[in-house]
Amino acid sequence: MASFDVELSRKGPGVMARDILRRDPQAIAVAQVVAHVAPDILMLQGVDYDHNLHGAMALRDLMSEHGIFYPHAFALPTNAGAASGIDLDGDGRTYGPRDAQGYGRFYGDGAMVLFSRWPIATEGVQDFSALLWRDLPGATLPEVDNRPFPSAMALEAQRLSSVGHWSVPVTGPDGKMLNLLTFAAGPPVFDGPEDRNGLRNADELRLVSMMMAGEIGKAPEGAFVVLGNANLDPDRGEGRQEAIRALLSDRRLQDPHAGMGPTVDWTDPIPGNLRVDYVLPSADLAVFDAGVFWPRKGTEEHATLSHKGTDASRHRLVWVDLDL
Repeated sequence: MASFDVELSRKGPGVMARDILRRDPQAIAVAQVVAHVAPDILMLQGVDYDHNLHGAMALRDLMSEHGIFYPHAFALPTNAGAASGIDLDGDGRTYGPRDAQGYGRFYGDGAMVLFSRWPIATEGVQDFSALLWRDLPGATLPEVDNRPFPSAMALEAQRLSSVGHWSVPVTGPDGKMLNLLTFAAGPPVFDGPEDRNGLRNADELRLVSMMMAGEIGKAPEGAFVVLGNANLDPDRGEGRQEAIRALLSDRRLQDPHAGMGPTVDWTDPIPGNLRVDYVLPSADLAVFDAGVFWPRKGTEEHATLSHKGTDASRHRLVWVDLDL
């Protein structure tokens, strides 16, 4: 299985689907990378959401043209671009992209979608995306001069998930169930001394731990995998790194990518190559192999898997080979 932030989001609703149908070079590069790794289960971030999944289905068809077909697809409405009607970032305006429940220039901007070769047990899905930040046990909410930032009204309406937190059961080989705990956290930057985004990012990761424990929602039965974009490196860059370190050191999980290096190239201009994308199987799963697929520029592999000089994404596909 794999997690991949493909950064296919565009500047308006329907534009991503249009570009995919027009065989945009970046979309082709994404399809080539996915087909090369060929995961059975693929969780994508950075894919615009629309109600009928036209964009996601266009991407599925493009991946099929390049050699991999996913008969099952799943997505839910997310907080990305969901208008709040409230000034959530304290800039005095109410309808900017940062005033949405999760950053977005339009509804569904940069959401998530799951593709699978195995059936998705949709009746068992749990969606925690509507959870208010203040309702997370132990939530650390932003303040300035001991007052709620940007306002008490904002924190009464602010959801925790920047995009979404889902628990999705997949029926694997021989009918064995595997639960996917998937999310896409917001970046812990682009704020002020109140550290609103840093605090929120850290609590988004704590929500994942609570999902595992059944402290929020129903705990996964049997084997599970945590996967998604945490937007946080355990050692470098900005953010409250103790949050991702706590997740990586959780005894219920294993980290097959420890020591493998970065998963995103943010060198232009900063903060550099960081590890922000994760696939963390539960401790009871047998891991055969794991990797971060990153074709290096100047190699034949890179020439094959980029298209007309366009890379798939600044992020890299993170994969794990498991025995269910």
